[in-house]
Amino acid sequence: MTHMQRAHEHYPHSVNPSVPIPDHTVERMLIDAVADFPQRVAIDFLGREWTYEEIANEVERAITVLKMCGVREGDVVSVILPNCPQHFVAFYAITALGATIAEHNPLAPVAQLNDQIELVGSTVVIAWEQTIERLLCDGDFRGRTYLSVNLVKALPAKSQFLLQLPIKAAREQRAKLRGRVPAGVHSWDNQVKYATPSNIAQASNVSPDSIAVLLQTGGTTGTPKAVKLSHRNIVANAKQNEAWLITYERGKETVAAVLPFFHAFGLQLSLSVCVNSAATIVMTPSFDVDILLAGHARHPITFFGGVPPMYKKILDSLDEGKKVDLSTIRFSVSGAMPLDPQLAARWEKATGGYIIEGYGMSEASPVIAASPVSPDRRPSTLGIPFPSTEVKIIDPDDPTREILPEHEVGEICARGPQVFQGYLRDEEETAHAFTPDGWLRTGDLGYWDDGFIVMADRRKEMIINGGFNVYPSQVEEAVRQMPGVVDVAVVGMPTDSFSESVVAALVLEPGSKVDIEAVRQWTEDKLAHYAIPKSIAILDELPRSQIGKVMRRSVREKLSSFELNSGQWREKLSEASSSASSIIDEYLANLRERAEASKEDWKNWTEQNSETFEALRAKFADKMNKGADKTTLVEELDTTARQSGLSVENFKNWVAHYRSELFTTKSDIKPNHAAPTDTVPENQESDETD
Repeated sequence: MTHMQRAHEHYPHSVNPSVPIPDHTVERMLIDAVADFPQRVAIDFLGREWTYEEIANEVERAITVLKMCGVREGDVVSVILPNCPQHFVAFYAITALGATIAEHNPLAPVAQLNDQIELVGSTVVIAWEQTIERLLCDGDFRGRTYLSVNLVKALPAKSQFLLQLPIKAAREQRAKLRGRVPAGVHSWDNQVKYATPSNIAQASNVSPDSIAVLLQTGGTTGTPKAVKLSHRNIVANAKQNEAWLITYERGKETVAAVLPFFHAFGLQLSLSVCVNSAATIVMTPSFDVDILLAGHARHPITFFGGVPPMYKKILDSLDEGKKVDLSTIRFSVSGAMPLDPQLAARWEKATGGYIIEGYGMSEASPVIAASPVSPDRRPSTLGIPFPSTEVKIIDPDDPTREILPEHEVGEICARGPQVFQGYLRDEEETAHAFTPDGWLRTGDLGYWDDGFIVMADRRKEMIINGGFNVYPSQVEEAVRQMPGVVDVAVVGMPTDSFSESVVAALVLEPGSKVDIEAVRQWTEDKLAHYAIPKSIAILDELPRSQIGKVMRRSVREKLSSFELNSGQWREKLSEASSSASSIIDEYLANLRERAEASKEDWKNWTEQNSETFEALRAKFADKMNKGADKTTLVEELDTTARQSGLSVENFKNWVAHYRSELFTTKSDIKPNHAAPTDTVPENQESDETD
């Protein structure tokens, strides 16, 4: 019996190993939903609702706007938005017109966004006002048409009214949602509002094999690339999901859309699977437990898709006393990183439903495999291949050994109708992504276990220590169970002997102390000798991607930077003046340089931590007055500052948190006190006449 045949034995009885894939383009899913459920609520966005009929009408008007901007079949339109109704409308209008939507992270650095836009060749850019403000700070439109999106326009009428009040609370909330729009940029919201609808069913005649979506990928492990997904790829994966979710009923489900649409997981779940099943989408601009639970109260969620940190935050909020009934959530799916079995058990206890793990990548639209939605689900595995999907495990160093025996680690390869069309303008990387006979090389290492696929690790992140292969995820699993450890990332650091040293970056519980000897003792009976960490680093928090996935490459860069700079700043501080204030000022100047902080961010952060700075000055001044050796104080300073929250990691996490708050808004703003009349720039308040 082959591995695939064994996998198919685990399929639920109602799931066929092969599912029919219709010869449709993406917008057909919306057309069918409108035809069958016109009055069903399609979107709930912070309390404002659109039915399928209403949102389809918005899409048809948006098609007209795109035509007026000169967009034609085959053109590329960049969309740089958080989750919002305008994003949904742009996605379906662009694909219905036969153009290609290029998705981008609205919080990405300007240089990165400009490089991505240049790569995909966009003629039109639809972006959030705050992103527009950053993108066009130099006033150079680069020959493109820019359309700005005002998130306030998507809020309920009551919230829009409260945001216009001339009070401090309203100004602060509005500042989080809006941005200064340069002259020459038109309002997407107003253009759509006043446009004449174009028939969505007659907007284009493109082939299902034409490119519908470009997704940015590769940023966590290598050179960023644009993944080409066809209409057929996206529709196929939606139909595969539909077949897999055996109790999922069309026209009766409510789904939480908390994963970002610019990510393959969020795009497929919220913009494809939901519409294919005519589900109600409880949409939030970013993940926020309070906002999510408020939406759950309005429209009880039946299906939740997320990443482990989201599940943990929701459950922790319940432990803190929130009284919320989650029993309507019949099934959930977790992806992007391993799901702790204890966390899965907590979630299933709280909901009474199943939670399964899925596996995929942007290059597969994204789902390749998942556990069955049944008691046969198998925690801590990637699951079994999806319907109409084949998987094989090959020897990455000897491709002639294509089918490896059970439990032998090799590279996971897949093929199916959801597999992408290659990387945009990158034939070399596209060739590397496939085997000679057309199988997608995932770059992930895994093995077969009774028809289930088990992840060993990312091939590119595997550590080679003295000729032995070390899989970071296995080391992390062992260390994570250690008392006092909250989180861990394991990376390989180069050594002088052309090998790699195993280094564990740890996040500890407050008040906990862990040293390398304790880690070695904890892992000596759990890991092979060559996999035991040789050193550790204590971080405030691990760097994560937008969906919460630990970025090991960033961890490695942090550790490299720290090692290079720590000696430099200590030497520099030793030459500083004898006053504690001068030493600390020199330390902070070096800290800012290492953090690559902008003037505005640094000013805000230092003001927020002013009391901590003064306490640190006082502490070291006292030590110096008592005759402490200056060299010793310099050595102590980094540890003391980090414990006080004054570190490169803390600063960068603060910036990320501050920016993420820009996407977090409550439905109501309560006036607190009178304030001077608001002074919003005139061009922002006159956009109704755009």
